[in-house]
Amino acid sequence: MMSRRVNSENPDRLYTVTGGRSRADHSTMDMVTLVVSECDPAPGMQSEHARILQMCARPMAVVEISSELSLPISVVRILLGDLLDSGRITARRPPPIPARAQLPDPEILKQVLVGLQKL
Repeated sequence: MMSRRVNSENPDRLYTVTGGRSRADHSTMDMVTLVVSECDPAPGMQSEHARILQMCARPMAVVEISSELSLPISVVRILLGDLLDSGRITARRPPPIPARAQLPDPEILKQVLVGLQKL
């Protein structure tokens, strides 16, 4: 029995899913970009596009979409680009990681570690 992952990486299927395209037009969309649906799937829509719209009713990262669809990130980015161009999704980067100044004082962390070791 073949796994779902192996079946989905069939080059002929991937060619069909992307319409023969091999690169995403939206290079700013990386693995942690959050995607949110702006509408419901429309009748006759490509099944992968429809699944993405259903999955992204709540924000979902590109890498999570790739995993759920069992498709390579490069293919998912092409599909997301289609949906973004048609206004069916919104894509945004997650909030930035706090600056170093906002991290706990290393001395306090050392004291916590010593306290834990004494337990």
